[in-house]
Amino acid sequence: MKIIACYSNKGGVGKTATSVNLAYAFAKDGNTVLLCDLDPQGASSFYLRVKPSKKLTEATFFEDVERFTKSIRASDFDGLDVLPANMTFRDFDVFLSRMRNKRSRLKKALVGAGSDYDVIILDCPPNLSTLSENIFKAADQIVVPVIPTTLSERTFDQLVGFFEQKKLPRKKIKAFFSMVQQRKSLHQETMESMRKQYRKRFLQTVIPFAADIERMGQNRAPISIYAPRSQACAAYQALFDELEDVLVSKR
Repeated sequence: MKIIACYSNKGGVGKTATSVNLAYAFAKDGNTVLLCDLDPQGASSFYLRVKPSKKLTEATFFEDVERFTKSIRASDFDGLDVLPANMTFRDFDVFLSRMRNKRSRLKKALVGAGSDYDVIILDCPPNLSTLSENIFKAADQIVVPVIPTTLSERTFDQLVGFFEQKKLPRKKIKAFFSMVQQRKSLHQETMESMRKQYRKRFLQTVIPFAADIERMGQNRAPISIYAPRSQACAAYQALFDELEDVLVSKR
């Protein structure tokens, strides 16, 4: 079982679109996949037309394997299941702060309930918190969408600094540029600068700013279902291929 976290400490960078499209790509490639929606807003659950389980609270998520397992829902796509989020997930940090071994509780919950899956994708809320530390500890790879702008560059610097401060393995971080507008000189300059600074941290794939991606909310499906010949679909496939190569090389 491989755990891949789609994470950013900045909102609005394409994290949920990445989570859904990667989860579908892994399933289409023959893997059994669980998309675990950890964001209380439940965007990835919404995109895949899955309603939340109101009985899965913060306590049962971390302490009740049976309830966790019963809350998993099948999606419309073969091999892809979803653990949908609900608003009680906003209390994860408060709950975790009271627990022993609080930084390893997420991995314990995922291993207990998701051991039958080949891949678990985590769609993560945009913050640095106790839950985030659990995510960083549990994940084999942390996929980070970065918009090539000054504020996104600053938040990525903060993320890397947090890993250094907490002595977490930076090699887990696999960033890529998201919502890129090639005609913008700022985007080109920022990508060049960040690739020089963080050469080993960035994948080569670039996800464009595209209307086809924005329409995921209307279509409520992975982009390859309704726009299979689009530039955006090809970019997400390239991201999957590159990430899979990284995972294979670590086996």
